[in-house]
Amino acid sequence: MTGRLISVLRRPWVRRGFVLAAIAAAVVAVVVQREAVGAALAQTSWPWILVALVLSLVTVALAALSWRSVSAGLGAPLGLGEASVVYLVGQVGKYLPGGVWNVVASAELGSDHGIERRRTVVTMLLAAMISAVVAGAVALVLLPGVPGTPLADHGWLVLLAPLALVAVLPAVLNRILVTLLRVTRQAPVHERIGGRAVLVASAWSLLSWLAVGLQVYVLAVAVGADPGTTTLRLAVGGYALAWIVGFVLVFLPAGVGAREGVLALAMAPVLDTGGVLVVVLLSRVLVTAGDLLAAGVAALLARRRVRAAGPR
Repeated sequence: MTGRLISVLRRPWVRRGFVLAAIAAAVVAVVVQREAVGAALAQTSWPWILVALVLSLVTVALAALSWRSVSAGLGAPLGLGEASVVYLVGQVGKYLPGGVWNVVASAELGSDHGIERRRTVVTMLLAAMISAVVAGAVALVLLPGVPGTPLADHGWLVLLAPLALVAVLPAVLNRILVTLLRVTRQAPVHERIGGRAVLVASAWSLLSWLAVGLQVYVLAVAVGADPGTTTLRLAVGGYALAWIVGFVLVFLPAGVGAREGVLALAMAPVLDTGGVLVVVLLSRVLVTAGDLLAAGVAALLARRRVRAAGPR
């Protein structure tokens, strides 16, 4: 059954159709809320929106670099161009229901560059795990003790952040990798990720969370939040926590709904109800736009490289 599915996915028309379906799903997610989005745009000046869009693109690029570090650490190094295609184009698949299509898409794209599908799947899972752990640490560091929030008197939760990072120690990650392959009855991957690769991937991931948190901060300030440490902590920590919730609820395409709900609760102390809705809606739209733009640029540059190389 698995072999038949893979053979179908290899067909060019199926792969093109998959990408188009994923793009359509992402666009539909925006169109469905077009009236609310339009109202949100009317309340925010375009310079702020452009800054937030740039930060969305930076977020996606940094996440790709984090995944690339994991891939290299597991014995599958890729150039920036190749990694961009495998990761960025594949990520469009997360807008389809099911929570696994971005992994499937990246596995197929990775095979085009000589990487075994199961190896790409493993790198995607480990990169997602590193990202989730780093996001958890960010939330634990920034959210507890913020004045005016339910966690204002629970600053001690910050002490849990180092414990969360234990999950990204190479020994732990490699044990999880072995267990995962055994449970899914996959052939073992002999390479083990080392400390340097984990450290580099975690650093890129941290920068990615900071970038998307700044995106939320910029939007919040644009609609009336007081610029300052409190708003920044809620924006960065709140988005990290919101992403974790969306990540756990894999049946929701790109965590839609759950992620917005958590982010709205996080930003409520510094914004009124209208401001919260504007920030939540625009953040989702701009993150989606960042994914689509990054995927489009990666695919376009890859096509240009192929044309420049010419026939062999």
